[in-house]
Amino acid sequence: MLRENYATWQCGKHELSLARPRIMGILDVTPGSALGGGETYDPDKAVKRGLELLDEGADIIDVDGGTTPSGEDPLSPDAEAARVVPVVRALVAAGAIVSINTRHASVAKMCVRLGASIINDVTGFTDPDMVQVVSETDCGCVIMHWEHKGLGTHVSRRVVQLDDSRPTRSQPQRALSSQHRFTLPDEASIMRQVMGFLGDQARTLMRAGVNHDRICIDPGPGFDKFPDEDVVIQRATRSMVSMGYPLLCSVSRKGFVGAVSGVQDDADRDPGTYGICISSVANGARILRVHDVAGAAQAINSYWAVSHKDSRQGFVSLGSNVGDRIKYLTRAVQLIDDIPLTCVVSVSHAYETEPAYGIATPVANAVAEIRTELHPLVLMDHLLAVEDALDRTRNPEEAGHGPRTIDCDLAYVEGEQHAGSKLTLPHPRLGERDYVLVPMEDLMHDPVRFLKHAGVDVVDSEQRVGHVTADLGEILWE
Repeated sequence: MLRENYATWQCGKHELSLARPRIMGILDVTPGSALGGGETYDPDKAVKRGLELLDEGADIIDVDGGTTPSGEDPLSPDAEAARVVPVVRALVAAGAIVSINTRHASVAKMCVRLGASIINDVTGFTDPDMVQVVSETDCGCVIMHWEHKGLGTHVSRRVVQLDDSRPTRSQPQRALSSQHRFTLPDEASIMRQVMGFLGDQARTLMRAGVNHDRICIDPGPGFDKFPDEDVVIQRATRSMVSMGYPLLCSVSRKGFVGAVSGVQDDADRDPGTYGICISSVANGARILRVHDVAGAAQAINSYWAVSHKDSRQGFVSLGSNVGDRIKYLTRAVQLIDDIPLTCVVSVSHAYETEPAYGIATPVANAVAEIRTELHPLVLMDHLLAVEDALDRTRNPEEAGHGPRTIDCDLAYVEGEQHAGSKLTLPHPRLGERDYVLVPMEDLMHDPVRFLKHAGVDVVDSEQRVGHVTADLGEILWE
């Protein structure tokens, strides 16, 4: 079945599929934040939180160390770098797709050298030095609209401005007018400015040598904009998507979310944020920048699952070295086939394999090919439930390598890459496991070629672990 969207966002070595919405988790280490405030700043806490965001469902971690409270000067490049560099370095080492949120070209250049894949520039690459940085790298670029002024004096009435969760310079004041009786200002004049700026800056980057597929645009809600203007801009999401660049929805806890939901405290605006994010996704936005990753992931994944046909190919590696091993493999396949929005397409033979990774006894292994419409992290939860149903016991001292009735490893899902302690895709050891690669030969003509095309490094047979020693026959699961 053809999927609706084959677009990708090229971010350094990462090609991020936009066939489904992606979540950019905000890792705020600014002086006014919970992680970055106080006299002492502990980057280790920030790294820990970043890793938690990955397990909660973030596809990208946006590290922000430079924004300061309203009315204060921005941090110097050196002060900002001291905050973000150790965090970026650690998250990149963990395999995360990292975005650096900065207006300083020197900080951006430093972080990209450390492995950051995206530069998120709140000034929209109006600094020639920042343009030069991206022209010399292959990172993704987020162009945000912020022209440091109001969008005009055309609003028909004064609005109540609630405090924004990410303060900028003072909001502009406009004269009252009694000549118009419209609830919102005219869309045309606002969108000419926003879309004009975003288009101009995108062309500036492309003239500097940045490929089109590296560019993402963000209308910059809350940055020198009144709530009425932000609503107008959000309603024009489909028009911005038509510009041909991935669109970032960055409304999380912003002042206009409070204005339309009636919630004063920015920390309580997450439900309102989910609603606006769903509206944006429905109109074509594919990247969502949010504070509450777990809540947003639950809302967006649920919306996507019931509103879009999005079936993907995947492979689950199965292993058992306790009791009736074939029975456990067979029952695991049956339970996987019962997972909602998931079906088993085919199953390899069961194979006897050499012990690997500290396992003491030979293992019976197989691979199941599946189709699923679930988010990979949601699917992983179901696979863990299959293990629980088959009475797998886990000894923390054996680091997952002890005896098990069943082991269900989600090894690959079409178009997906993810990092985290809960799930890494493709599986980081997929290319060295003979007990996965040989069973996959039952399911496709050339799994090595298939995996290499998907970006998986596959080692030669003699260098692999868990070599297959015997064919145990067909798994009769249907």
